[in-house]
Amino acid sequence: MTYSLIAKDADGSIGVIVASKFFACGAVVPFVSGSVAVASQAFCNPVWGTEGRDRMMAGAGAQEVLNDLVARDNGHRIRQAHMMDSQGNFAAYTGADCVEWAGQILDDGHSVAGNMLAGPRVIQATSEAYLANSSLPFAERLIIAMAAGEAAGGDKRGRQAAGLIIHKGEAHPWLDLRADDHADPLNELSRLWEVAQERYVHFAKGMPSAKRFSGHPTRDGIDADIKAAEARRVADGRPSRSYAVELEQ
Repeated sequence: MTYSLIAKDADGSIGVIVASKFFACGAVVPFVSGSVAVASQAFCNPVWGTEGRDRMMAGAGAQEVLNDLVARDNGHRIRQAHMMDSQGNFAAYTGADCVEWAGQILDDGHSVAGNMLAGPRVIQATSEAYLANSSLPFAERLIIAMAAGEAAGGDKRGRQAAGLIIHKGEAHPWLDLRADDHADPLNELSRLWEVAQERYVHFAKGMPSAKRFSGHPTRDGIDADIKAAEARRVADGRPSRSYAVELEQ
């Protein structure tokens, strides 16, 4: 009842994006770290996600891990999952009892899998659009790819939720966006990504990391970047798409 895309960008960023006619799919499908990713869907087993992620972070290969998860789970026939290990290798599994149409594609630097879809063209269009937009920012590329899958039919039951998570080499996400109950969830992710350009992506440059524990503990440069982004947006004639409410100080 879902389709999702796992990808590794040229700069090493790892992303998972998911869309479904299922509430809060962004909370239950993706499991990501700084070096690996899992999408567990259909009648999802979250332990496939947590255990799979941990084992691949410890060095296990994607196919080895997936084979073992399938072998141990009595419900494997209604599960679907795809994953990427720390070496950038992909593996995917679609149980025989997943609702049609169901299947997967493993391609250059990404994998796409889905079930309860309008047909195979959904994941084909998603993969093609991802490959065709390598010049775009990673988050935008992922959203556009999923939108192409939706245009090809998407989840055959309709739309409800979508989620996007990106890690940049850290255990914590660099970006984590969700539309949990929305009439047009992928478009909502696109709006949130646009709003992120106003302040969030500039603030995130100074966030701490495992190697730089304190990050940049001042606002040096951050406010200037935010001001410059605002000036560009105004010069381009683009209104803010944020719903934020500011109170008078």
